[in-house]
Amino acid sequence: MTTATSLDQAFLADFHDTYQFGATPANGVDRQAGTREDGQIRDWFRERAIAAGMEVRVDSVGNLFALYNWDPSLNHVFLGSHLDSQPLGGRFDGCYGVIAALHAAQEINARVQAGELEPVHNLAVVDWFNEEGARFQPSIMGSSVVAGSMDRDKILATKDSKGISVKEALEDIGYLGTDVAPIPTAYAEIHIEQGRLLERHKTEIGAVTQSWYTQKLLVTVNGEQSHTGATYMADRHDALAAAAEIVLKTEAVVDTFPAEEIVTSVGQLTVEPNSPIVVPRQVNMVVDLRAHLRSQVEEARTRLLEQFKEIEARRHLTVLAQDYDIRDHQHYPLEGIELTEKAAAEAGQSCMRIETMAGHDSVPMNRIVPTVMVFVPSVDGVSHCEREFTRDEDLVAGVKVLAEIASKLVSGSLDAVEPGEAEL
Repeated sequence: MTTATSLDQAFLADFHDTYQFGATPANGVDRQAGTREDGQIRDWFRERAIAAGMEVRVDSVGNLFALYNWDPSLNHVFLGSHLDSQPLGGRFDGCYGVIAALHAAQEINARVQAGELEPVHNLAVVDWFNEEGARFQPSIMGSSVVAGSMDRDKILATKDSKGISVKEALEDIGYLGTDVAPIPTAYAEIHIEQGRLLERHKTEIGAVTQSWYTQKLLVTVNGEQSHTGATYMADRHDALAAAAEIVLKTEAVVDTFPAEEIVTSVGQLTVEPNSPIVVPRQVNMVVDLRAHLRSQVEEARTRLLEQFKEIEARRHLTVLAQDYDIRDHQHYPLEGIELTEKAAAEAGQSCMRIETMAGHDSVPMNRIVPTVMVFVPSVDGVSHCEREFTRDEDLVAGVKVLAEIASKLVSGSLDAVEPGEAEL
């Protein structure tokens, strides 16, 4: 078995090495799904996996697997996350989970080879394709296809803003695979929190209990195109001015709910014709609603739709809102939560139960196999930007906890557990 010191050093060396792929001037990364930079880090990961004695597979939607096949007749425990990033994103989101999984898997393999562990399952490390949903929408594509909640052919046909399809992008970087994906028996994912609760409570490990209820609205504002210099203000039907009101009302709707129980945003907006001397005729945007309770999202949605009607009538244009990407709560199995708590205690780390406000690949996977989700602290709770940061000591602590979780999973500790059965 490897020593803690060698495991720590090897992990940190590999993790810090990933910064080079898509590096930005402000110490972040820009490594969107299916881009050259995404292909480069995947090539790097493949080389590291092969050097560690693992079999590498790529399935037909671009998921990348590195396998320890101790017994070819057995299915696999999955460990993983994603290597793609947001535009001008952080170095830790997703990438940490993949590299942590790679090193935890090597630790488990060392125990198996030393006769210290008798596995009843094989082990797979996975880099899921397009978790972020930046270049291609929706997010969490690769894991959702494996989980059966998204259609593979529809995903492959999805196009980015330049008209390039997922299939074409994967072909371009050499990751449109033909391999059969391994069959999962359980899944564990470690991730930076992307929030401030662990830091606030001075706690090192988060045992995730459930995801927040999430839904998006595709909103289209249709006004009328006209000349910015020759059209009187009273005669305008400015789609962008109406959209600006919608953005502010989306932000303000949270004020009627308890603090820190709901978040809203407009994260994507396109304007037509986007000319400096034309009053905009159309704006397309995505309204994102997430809350601790489903009822809170539904109430916020109802209030916003009523406000959209008022804007529509007052400005003499149309506002169309379509429900999109609705994701119900996912409750992680209680046995997996307790497994995280025990693993943290064995590693000498403090632990608390916590919810995830963000979506992760663990959410669709939790629908088909018992799933464990683990958090490590994020400094200042910052994420999806170049300032994102987690301390080395917290990263290393997470790898140790993940290795202990993995050892229990390959030993069959959650085999009798149903996926997502806990109601906490």
